[in-house]
Amino acid sequence: MHDGSFFALPQSPQLFKQLLMVAGYDRYYQIVKCFRDEDLRADRQPEFTQIDIETSFLAEEEIREMFEGMIRNVFRNAAGIDLPVFPTMTYGDAMFKYGSDKPDLRVKLEFTELTELMKRVEFKVFSNAATMAGGRVVALRVPGGGAEGGMSRGEIDAYQEFVKIYGAKGLAYIKVNDAAAGRDGLQSPIVKNLDDNTLAEIIARTGARNGDILFFGADKEKVVNDAIGALRVKIGHSAFGKKTGLFDDRWAPLWVVDFPMFEFDEEGQRWSAVHHPFTAPKDGHEDLMDTAPEKCIAKAYDMVLNGIEMGGGSVRIHREEVQSKVFRALKISAEDAQLKFGFLLDALQYGAPPHGGIAIGLDRLVMLMTGAESIRDVIAFPKTQRAQDLLTQAPSPVDEKQLRELHIKLRNTPQAA
Repeated sequence: MHDGSFFALPQSPQLFKQLLMVAGYDRYYQIVKCFRDEDLRADRQPEFTQIDIETSFLAEEEIREMFEGMIRNVFRNAAGIDLPVFPTMTYGDAMFKYGSDKPDLRVKLEFTELTELMKRVEFKVFSNAATMAGGRVVALRVPGGGAEGGMSRGEIDAYQEFVKIYGAKGLAYIKVNDAAAGRDGLQSPIVKNLDDNTLAEIIARTGARNGDILFFGADKEKVVNDAIGALRVKIGHSAFGKKTGLFDDRWAPLWVVDFPMFEFDEEGQRWSAVHHPFTAPKDGHEDLMDTAPEKCIAKAYDMVLNGIEMGGGSVRIHREEVQSKVFRALKISAEDAQLKFGFLLDALQYGAPPHGGIAIGLDRLVMLMTGAESIRDVIAFPKTQRAQDLLTQAPSPVDEKQLRELHIKLRNTPQAA
């Protein structure tokens, strides 16, 4: 009906909810079907159901308290599960200890930070990572992993291949046979590349004991966090991890808070919003968007359970001048901002109450409550990891007549078999 124009499926009804708050509705609730064109995982589908709220005049802590109470009540009444009170962890602590903003606290393994220590070593794999801009070096101590009857050579080799999925070039390790014997008590191809003082400091900082194994990540911070964070979870959930008490079979919820406002996009050489560009900065951080975007913290929060993000939300920007600052930090020109978000900026100028909200995926919630391995187990007619419906064989080609009716011309046509 509108030749040459398109609807785009947004990831959230975010801006419309905000406009309702501006209009005077102090509460908005919805359970709605959502469609997202995103990469697919075991806990993600292109079509899902979302429980969504927006509120006026509630602070971040009040929104979290309300939603946590709802979730605990649902688990208790629907599944007979008493979830513990949700602890709160900052994004910085989560990344520092676990390399993930949705850590699985059932796994009893943590990172040991070694970046500063490795800046002076001669081993280039470590020193180059430690001195590069945005580099990181960490160790992951696995108790009993290097002992007789611990991890097999095949398991260690498999882990070395596993981390490559996340961009790591390899996985260095040290088996601790005798922690008190210094270099002679350590077994690894990399020991010869590290001096005695560094080796002693590694043992001291990690708290390694006889029979332990240390795995190392050394690369850009994102690669290290992704690779060693995933390795931590894989080891914890392995047969070895469960046999040796590295996995605590319990319900482990938490709130992750104080996310950064921005992250730097290396490819585009610009800042991008971590959550979305309508999240409010912490009080007093407004000017950092102009001077030091990397230090700006957001009023954003995620609800996590057993290493899976159940949902997330934020306090929104309710002042037009602050929203414009965010757009400038993201290199969105005033013209583009007006073109794409003029309706929001205009509305904010009339005066908007402080407001915020949160949304969770209902299907993902049911997946967790039932102990299902994949979200596809709790959705009728789920799509595959390639977003295909195998029942109806969708998506499928359409004939030229249909394309013509829709004013669409294909530039790339499927190759003939």
